[in-house]
Amino acid sequence: MAPQTAPITTADVPAVARFLYEHLNARVSADSWERAIQVPWKVEAPNHGFLLRDEQDEIAGVYLAFYSERDGRRICNLGAWCVLPQHRFHSLKLLKALLSQEGHVFTDLSPSGTVVPMNTRLGFRFVDTATALAPNLPWPSAPGRLSTDPAALESTLRGADLQIYRDHATAAAARQVMLTHRGRYCHVIYRTDRRKGLPLFASLLHVSDPGLFRVLRRRFQSHLLLRHGIPALLAEIRVAGHRPRLSRMLPDTRRKMYRGDLAERDVDYLYSELTCLSW
Repeated sequence: MAPQTAPITTADVPAVARFLYEHLNARVSADSWERAIQVPWKVEAPNHGFLLRDEQDEIAGVYLAFYSERDGRRICNLGAWCVLPQHRFHSLKLLKALLSQEGHVFTDLSPSGTVVPMNTRLGFRFVDTATALAPNLPWPSAPGRLSTDPAALESTLRGADLQIYRDHATAAAARQVMLTHRGRYCHVIYRTDRRKGLPLFASLLHVSDPGLFRVLRRRFQSHLLLRHGIPALLAEIRVAGHRPRLSRMLPDTRRKMYRGDLAERDVDYLYSELTCLSW
């Protein structure tokens, strides 16, 4: 009998987390998968994605989804996708179930190489992910100040910036800092990333004031190196707002995609798998 598709409910989350730990990425603990699936921000999510159940009612496949409401849009961010080899023929059932949900726009911010052409055929478009790789150096006289103190961020950030900070305060992969200079602030969110198995990179996810970030970037990079031992910064030009000095452009970048009534300039990396899951 063919496996059956069903929404992932809150009751399913522990079993789904164990499945992903055992069959997709054992470097991420089951507890970490479970925490990531249950997002920290408030949203009326219809599910946590979809799963396949075999004839023994065991999980045979999973496709996670991370929901948010942004500027009047309901966004579904497609997350981890894993199906047992003997049931791979039915993998597309999960994707079709997700995309059939009306009233949503969709983002896929970490598609694997085999998923990219499939997404393209289904109407997904590419985000410009031109990325500069810059060394983090211990700049001795970088301007501005940097803070990671929650009380300082709470008292300084305003409006949407404050809400973004609060929504991601407990997101496992979102590291937040605030840069200040001459009465202005720049709220930065980044994550640590691996390349060729090495966890040596910081990837920018959000920069609230690209102009000020350009002035204070050296302060931020010194913090990455001296406080966290991260030797390199991965800066997408569309996020950072400029190409850092002493950087080189990467010849190949990880693709990011979107589908629906959404302009590329409105696609960001907040409220997504990238902020919830470290791998």
